Amino acid sequence: MSERDDEEREFDLKWADGAEHREPSARARMLAARWKDNPPGPVPFRGEPEHRGPSGRSSWVSTAVVLGCVVAVIVLLGYADFRPY
Repeated sequence: MSERDDEEREFDLKWADGAEHREPSARARMLAARWKDNPPGPVPFRGEPEHRGPSGRSSWVSTAVVLGCVVAVIVLLGYADFRPY
């Protein structure tokens, strides 16, 4: 093939978007085949929040841990940059 043939066969995004038929993705084909015989049941938009037992930490403890880590990193970086002469 010559370079001229390549230039004439240049396809752009508008040409691809204007196609009449689009093939579904592999995931869409897989789910369609799976759900053909066994369709999924109804699912609420948002499920009920899970009950947190006594092992779960409260939000203020998590916040304190994160802020403590941030302060420790800042102090460590400040100490590493401190060079007494």
